[in-house]
Amino acid sequence: MKIKMTKELIHRLPKTDLHVHLDGSVRIPTIIDLAKEQGIKLPSMDAEELHKLIVCGEHTKSLDDYLRGFHIVNEVLQNKEGLRRAAYELAEDAAKENIRYMEVRYSPILHTNKGLKLTEISQAVIDGLSKGERDFGIKCGVIICGIRNMDPNTSLKLAELAIAFKNKGVIGFDLAGGEYNYPAKDHKEAFDLALRNNLNITIHAGEAYGPESIHQAIHYCGTHRIGHGTRLVEDGDLLNYVNDHRIPLEICIKSNFHTKAVKDIQSHPIDFYIDYGLRVTINTDNRTISDTTVTDEYMLAINELGLDYGTVKNVILNGFKSAFLPYKERVRLINQTLNEFDEIEEAELKTKLKMKESL
Repeated sequence: MKIKMTKELIHRLPKTDLHVHLDGSVRIPTIIDLAKEQGIKLPSMDAEELHKLIVCGEHTKSLDDYLRGFHIVNEVLQNKEGLRRAAYELAEDAAKENIRYMEVRYSPILHTNKGLKLTEISQAVIDGLSKGERDFGIKCGVIICGIRNMDPNTSLKLAELAIAFKNKGVIGFDLAGGEYNYPAKDHKEAFDLALRNNLNITIHAGEAYGPESIHQAIHYCGTHRIGHGTRLVEDGDLLNYVNDHRIPLEICIKSNFHTKAVKDIQSHPIDFYIDYGLRVTINTDNRTISDTTVTDEYMLAINELGLDYGTVKNVILNGFKSAFLPYKERVRLINQTLNEFDEIEEAELKTKLKMKESL
């Protein structure tokens, strides 16, 4: 049965978001509220003006340009209340579009400007997401990020933090930030520690720098997933390795265009990756900075790259298969998702039959 790919349908489908940054996904009105509460002077207190400063569009020229708005957002995320609220509202926003499982990543070191301890920061985010889980029925995990352009000792400290909060809300460790001139292998000690403690690893790689970045993430740092991987297409041998070892790619279409990892949406290699058999997942990256949702990301893939219903279904399932969850929990979520797909497909079929009968 051919199913019409509408935004309403994609919105209804159960989904995951495995690559979403907390500080890139704070609501604009919340940024203004928090600034007022904390007595912080932002470049503008007008929502429309602030939107122009923070949210990216076609005019964005590079990854560094894309990152320009984060320092404004992080000004209001320097206390526990702000962090809890941002995490809670992110869970609410995701649940509204039927995201059933979300992994939220951020770097606690960016929230220490006013003296908060790393442990306080971590607990505040976990508390906000936990309340969101209870209120909105979404399941969440936290990924703590090291930063490429910071001292590798900072990454080591953040890996220790992630290990301390393992099984208490934290489910993985990441390396984020500008790739160029900041190789992942410089942070190898942090990843060695994380792996020795059986912590899940994902690394931003192959976004602003070529396949060598992905090679380092896999072979030096032992990553289990690749954040972005847009430039993997440039190295066929490495691409086959990623495919053969079922290393998932966390694709974020709109932000890849904003950062100019691709020149336009139609140039994105996601359709080739899918056709070739790679384990591709679709994610938001930064809901506010890129003005996107998971539903929007799927609609871009459908309208610009020709994904059909069967392909979308498989990509959604890839998200659940690739989750940093215990195996039994993944199986439960996959079975639940398959049952929902069956119900939605049955409803679509009934609607088509009724329309035929009425003709």
